[in-house]
Amino acid sequence: MNGIFQIKGGKRLHGEITPQGAKNEALQIICAVLLTDEEVRITNIPDIHDVNRLIEILGDFGVKITKNGHGDYTFQADSVNFDYIKSEEFKVDGAKLRGSVMLLGPMLARFGEACMPTPGGDKIGRRRLDTHFQGLVELGAEFHYDQEEYYYTLKAKELRGKFILLEEASVTGTANIVMAAVLATGKTQIYNAACEPYLQQLCHMLNRMGAQISGIGSNLLTIEGVKHLGGTQHRMLPDMVEIGSWIGLAAMTKSEIVIKNVNWDQLGVIPNTFRKLGIQLEKSGDDIYIPAQEQYKVQKFIDGSILTVSDAPWPGFTPDLLSIILVVATQAKGTVLVHQKMFESRLFFVDKLLDMGAQIILCDPHRATVVGLNHESPLRGTTMISPDIRAGNALLIAALSAEGTSIIHNIEQIDRGYENIDGRLKALGADIQRM
Repeated sequence: MNGIFQIKGGKRLHGEITPQGAKNEALQIICAVLLTDEEVRITNIPDIHDVNRLIEILGDFGVKITKNGHGDYTFQADSVNFDYIKSEEFKVDGAKLRGSVMLLGPMLARFGEACMPTPGGDKIGRRRLDTHFQGLVELGAEFHYDQEEYYYTLKAKELRGKFILLEEASVTGTANIVMAAVLATGKTQIYNAACEPYLQQLCHMLNRMGAQISGIGSNLLTIEGVKHLGGTQHRMLPDMVEIGSWIGLAAMTKSEIVIKNVNWDQLGVIPNTFRKLGIQLEKSGDDIYIPAQEQYKVQKFIDGSILTVSDAPWPGFTPDLLSIILVVATQAKGTVLVHQKMFESRLFFVDKLLDMGAQIILCDPHRATVVGLNHESPLRGTTMISPDIRAGNALLIAALSAEGTSIIHNIEQIDRGYENIDGRLKALGADIQRM
């Protein structure tokens, strides 16, 4: 559904907002239901396009799916139709969704075979899949790529555990290899493993199903293969990208907002990174309370040099929130260098912010210097197109803080990652219409 958001900005917001279940966790956890023939019940699943597509793909694959309530599903993969994976239909369906790549590990582990069309997803630079395939090949899979059909195939009579050193700490790559290794023969060790909370959640869930994974939360995972996994129940964490977005929204609109049920222990450096921009936020039980602030002043480093915010693998700052930091910095008091290390075209949306009156110097595809306006000259409303999920949300926040009316096109990019975002913002008092 192609639509636009019309936003009248400059309004102060007030109230409580609850983050949705984590999109990036959902994509891993839902793929893992293929590892057992027993029922797996998952709650707090976000109702967003990317996750719903993956659930549909599993349905087409023959997985029994029961919707128990909002965000609450039971899956049972006891009679899977493997012909679907080889069908033309799957070549189209799988290619539309990048998260479908995490079906490879579970398929290979349980059925000895896996296929996948070249996945789509965001236009944020080259996102290589080499880590996934190298890991699965090291466990004993044969890999084939059909260049004419853009189709990958993996086959394995038996997967055998071994020591795997990843060349990059890829979250989805680690997830894929973990899901394959839990049913492999013998012991697998993955070094330079990703250790994001979402990956920890996957490992804890697999252990409840009967897997033997140790080292969870570290960059060295040890997996003793087992013959069979059983069913379990799992609840998703709240989405930390949403939580960071709402912190930024409160600061930009000078609003008093409470973000509910954030799982503080799993937020890592996110709260402190926003505090470095001068944003006050307090822990209140498991909520974040952000008071209304007229201004926020960027902290310099101890030696007086300019604050740099850069992304890094967990427990560093997540790249998904750098676009929010960039937007929030436009109204801070002070200067911030935003350094996007992981993706080369995530900063290309700054031209939209320049149109709105922000002062930003794009140094190169990875770095932008933001000179804060200290709320003295607010951003101006404008018409823009959302380039990807995360930039779309950042532009939405910019528009809510801007004077005048903004139009955002291509909002299905925002809907891919955020559930009922306009409804939840309206509840805070935002003037946002879906046209």
